[in-house]
Amino acid sequence: MQARLEAIYICEKAGDSLRSVSSVMALAGQGLEGDRYCRGRGTWSHWPGDGRQLTLVEASVAARIERDFGVLAASLRRNLVVAGVSLNELVGGAFSIGEVQLRGVRLCDPCAYLEKITVPGVAEALAQRGGLRADILVGGKLKVGDQLSGC
Repeated sequence: MQARLEAIYICEKAGDSLRSVSSVMALAGQGLEGDRYCRGRGTWSHWPGDGRQLTLVEASVAARIERDFGVLAASLRRNLVVAGVSLNELVGGAFSIGEVQLRGVRLCDPCAYLEKITVPGVAEALAQRGGLRADILVGGKLKVGDQLSGC
């Protein structure tokens, strides 16, 4: 199975519900156009360090969380849902989704906030499977169905 982008989620400010979009502009060094982190309005926007431009989660992990806890992918607070790739293996590496070039910065471990807004047990179930934080090296348009390469 070729790795591909299954879903895109953005929201304007911390605490808002994420909404699904079929495409979005990824802005190099900033984030996804219209998303809270691109605008500096995310929960973690003002913390130091790289890896705050976008987040990814594996589709298989999101499906398991929905099955086991009834929590939808959008409620996991990750921007991109991808299939056919192990995100943990992309930490420290460069990869592409369609025309957009990214760098995997670190794992996106679940936080207490996620557990607070979902249900007990979700954060523990996502330990070491919470996804990936990435920075945008070369921007462009992301579209659902785009292929991943370099993974």
